[in-house]
Amino acid sequence: MKGKSPKESHTIMNELVLPNDTNTLNNLMGGRLLHWMDIAAAISAQKHCNRVVVTASVDNVSFKHSVKLGDVVTIEAKVSRAFNTSVEVRLDVWAENIPSGTRVKSNEAYYTFVALDQNGQSVSVPELIPVTIEDMVLFEGALRRRQLRLILGGKMKPDDATELKALFFGEEEK
Repeated sequence: MKGKSPKESHTIMNELVLPNDTNTLNNLMGGRLLHWMDIAAAISAQKHCNRVVVTASVDNVSFKHSVKLGDVVTIEAKVSRAFNTSVEVRLDVWAENIPSGTRVKSNEAYYTFVALDQNGQSVSVPELIPVTIEDMVLFEGALRRRQLRLILGGKMKPDDATELKALFFGEEEK
């Protein structure tokens, strides 16, 4: 299976915030944004895997800036690391008020997807080959993020999280 660069999974999705997308304060509802982020991330993961994918996890999503009625939301997604049958996707979310010319970063997050075959069984995914310095930084941090997800999901014991232990205690604790 041939490896792929993060650029090959790069996805940009734009949405206009309409009245049906907002709460009573005319801010974009968080659930609507999470829905859009899931779609953009899934498209990115599918580009990398050439398979149908399902969402396995969503990391902590913090809302840094509210998104207003009439803003254009731009979601950028790309695969940051591939594991055996899963990929981690990094998302950056921007809110732009076109008339005023302002653009602010609203969110960033990591989503994890599992690739499936035609029978709904998990299947191996292509290796990710980081190219840029940013790609390499995201790639290196992905193993720690994965270990944290597995611990929080009860699928890994903290003592087995060698990358996380090294982060807090140094190499000698590995």
